[in-house]
Amino acid sequence: MTARNPAPNDPRIQRLLSDLHLVSAERHDLLQQVRTLALGLGPGIREELKYGGILFGADAHFCGLFAYREHVSLEFSAGAALPDVHRVLEGAGKLRRHIKLRTAEDVAAKQVRHYLELAQRASLAG
Repeated sequence: MTARNPAPNDPRIQRLLSDLHLVSAERHDLLQQVRTLALGLGPGIREELKYGGILFGADAHFCGLFAYREHVSLEFSAGAALPDVHRVLEGAGKLRRHIKLRTAEDVAAKQVRHYLELAQRASLAG
């Protein structure tokens, strides 16, 4: 990540969240729930608005959150390298994997915190 990265209170991120709330309060709340988990992984975690979603990282991005019509997607750039012990990662590409979240209950059921921690540790390890 570069020094140009916006602060956590970036008005562009706030605008994205406000717009999402107008479209779907449920998806807004779901995205906020996962956003809180990602930012809570440590004091050095920053967020950046990019590609129509919110990316999270310290020195490098380890995940991103994107809202779609029917779900919120938690994307892992290097997700193919993550151990998928809970069998919730989707995607068949060489590198990326994602977790589709449709309800607040999915956050716990799909072990989102576990995968965020794995992705962050993998990012720190390089």
